Amino acid sequence: MEVLILLAVLFGALALIIPLIERSKMRISNEDASKWAKWIWPLMGILLIAQLLRLLFS
Repeated sequence: MEVLILLAVLFGALALIIPLIERSKMRISNEDASKWAKWIWPLMGILLIAQLLRLLFS
């Protein structure tokens, strides 16, 4: 039952947030997006290693 409540809350939040983001005037340029994108894979790798270490030493 708790899972259904959690899913309902997440769906409701998405239903509220997505229209607000679409209406906002904030836009990200291609240059800014590429600056952010180059950090995604290294950060994901660090996160993966941290999770593996946490799993091994807990």
